[in-house]
Amino acid sequence: MIKGMTLVREIGSADAFDRLNRLLLSLGFEQGRGWDDGTGRGAALLAPLGNLELMTGRAPAVPAILIEVNGLDAIHTAVHQWMMANLRSEEVESLLGAPELTHWNSRLFTVKFPDGTPEGLRLGFWQSENPLHGKPVAIEGDLSAAGMRFGIVTARWNAVITDRLLQGALDAIYRSGGAKADVEIVRVPGAWEVPSAARSLAETKRFDAIVTLACLIRGETAHYEAIYNEVARGIGQSQQDTGIPHAFGVLTCETLEQALDRAGIKAGNKGFEAAIAAIEMVSIQRKIKAQEGGK
Repeated sequence: MIKGMTLVREIGSADAFDRLNRLLLSLGFEQGRGWDDGTGRGAALLAPLGNLELMTGRAPAVPAILIEVNGLDAIHTAVHQWMMANLRSEEVESLLGAPELTHWNSRLFTVKFPDGTPEGLRLGFWQSENPLHGKPVAIEGDLSAAGMRFGIVTARWNAVITDRLLQGALDAIYRSGGAKADVEIVRVPGAWEVPSAARSLAETKRFDAIVTLACLIRGETAHYEAIYNEVARGIGQSQQDTGIPHAFGVLTCETLEQALDRAGIKAGNKGFEAAIAAIEMVSIQRKIKAQEGGK
């Protein structure tokens, strides 16, 4: 069984060996086990994935060593800076190419490192232009709320926070194509009452998802942890029992300032995030059911 692949190449000078090793490590290679037997030295540079590609009919149009990266432009900048610091500036232009589109839906730049050998070491750095390249096939939700119905349960307690969460949730739904007529809002006294109202809405089967919004701030009740645990458990139980996605937009904060930050001041709006999660979960459920129906 094939376990791995190693490409071994001689570097002509010890100085080039050390400099190139440092550069490649700085770009993201993992340091493997090296060796020094008194007559020569070796350095292992490990990458997460290795491939062997063979071809016939024409000469390869790319270097023999291809390195796939994320952030090709940042890698190009790092290589350029290294070459400017280690080589004569007039050499860099002839040795380092610019990122260019390829015919195989990617961008690539090549670089030739003077390594003490007549031909030099030629590398190609490339990045796929396909956003799904290298990712496992998975069912993922879309972010269109068109045709979806939502129930939103929001607590009146800490209304200065929950009103902001509600506006964020509505903004997310309407921006994603949801209709105002397809959103029903239920206000309850506090976080403790949220799970009961959420379950009542879910059991009607009139909604594709429920968005729960509340805010607990430590110090306002001696039972902060107990209330939060029961609220979280109740919302989760309602989701499991009814099969209707419940988005969790309940804030648990140490101070009012923290709560305001998470309600749209500095750290995003938790209500907006919860509604987006609800939209995605409805889409995922529909795709799964569609697959089951097609079998």
